[in-house]
Amino acid sequence: MNPIGHAGRRGDRVRSDCWISVEPRSSGGVSLTLKSRVAAMYGASIRQAVERGLAALGVAHAAVEVEDTGALPFVLAARLEAAVKRARPEIEDEFLPEAMPWTKYGTTRDRFRRSRLYLPGDQAKLMINAGLHGPDGVILDLEDSVAPAEKDAARFVVRNALLSVDFHGAERMVRINQTPAGLDDLPFVVPHNPHVILIPKCESPEHVTAVDERTKEILSERGIDTPVFLMPIVESALGCLRAYEIATASPNVVALTIGLEDYTADIGTQRTNEGRESFWARSQVVNAARAAGVQPIDTVFSDVTDMKGLMDSVLEAKGLGFDGKGCIHPRQIEVIHRGFTPAEAEIEKAKRIVFAFDEAEKRGLGVVSLGSKMIDPPVVKRALRTVELAEASGVLSKSWREGGGGNA
Repeated sequence: MNPIGHAGRRGDRVRSDCWISVEPRSSGGVSLTLKSRVAAMYGASIRQAVERGLAALGVAHAAVEVEDTGALPFVLAARLEAAVKRARPEIEDEFLPEAMPWTKYGTTRDRFRRSRLYLPGDQAKLMINAGLHGPDGVILDLEDSVAPAEKDAARFVVRNALLSVDFHGAERMVRINQTPAGLDDLPFVVPHNPHVILIPKCESPEHVTAVDERTKEILSERGIDTPVFLMPIVESALGCLRAYEIATASPNVVALTIGLEDYTADIGTQRTNEGRESFWARSQVVNAARAAGVQPIDTVFSDVTDMKGLMDSVLEAKGLGFDGKGCIHPRQIEVIHRGFTPAEAEIEKAKRIVFAFDEAEKRGLGVVSLGSKMIDPPVVKRALRTVELAEASGVLSKSWREGGGGNA
């Protein structure tokens, strides 16, 4: 009996996806059975895509079934490749979509990361318009949001999304699986311009260096000289105790974050909105990140209907020193951005400090003073960061310095 591979989603409630079954054969060419809601308009295109994909993967003879619910080409290609390789694991060829121009932008290590939106790696329908909601980053997740049986198929969807989807300037992040299994995810994503790799359940600097070294190997093999940044996630008592070692394990670490669902389970308690049970751990992450010179990023708020609770959590995170927060639904993004936006009084004070700094530079002075008070360099740095955040949040015009020195 010939092996049969299948991949994808099917059913009346499925949209923007497809289910594909592939039975490779020794002769007879390709027979394709297609069931699609849009067969009248796109049936021929779907058939051509399947034929191209089978040819690229070296499959000349096969019985193929496709149940389509409006899958975009990058999803169809991912499902086809997964089905073929489940039937024929020895096939090494790839069926890659062409990289679209809008996928080729970069990032910087110190960009704002107020919000990062988690997107399950096997649900393409959630990726297609994610960038329109304006998150600072999108996370294509290969870990907890993907069922164990679907992790191999999710790799193809995430890879093709990196090549195809317009995320509208959001930082392109991928959360791999826990090491060492996560190292096998890297060849699928590293060559295709991920900006940041999230390392889950990180408990030692060795977890970071393993991901960093494998990432560098792949980049070198592909002749890519753009670095891929790293964001370790500490999710256990041991990870929190080693937070500074983790944050300093590689120059490519740009942020350190915490996962409280696993952390509270690890210490044997329940997570609460008040957060008393995680105060030490979150403070540990903030201090470790600041000491390492990277961004501290808070965990997600899991109740997507409680906007007041979310705002309270954001303000608490900001008060503890965090720079951003995760989110699991687009409706959380605006609340998170609003919570991390500096208050008017903060902005006015920061502007006065920056004007004083500018004036000192013009006059060649080695010290900065505001009225009769000397301003230390860390205070100037924090003020500059405040006005940059206010600009990014849209509450302060980028031309504000042209207005003069105010009360400086």
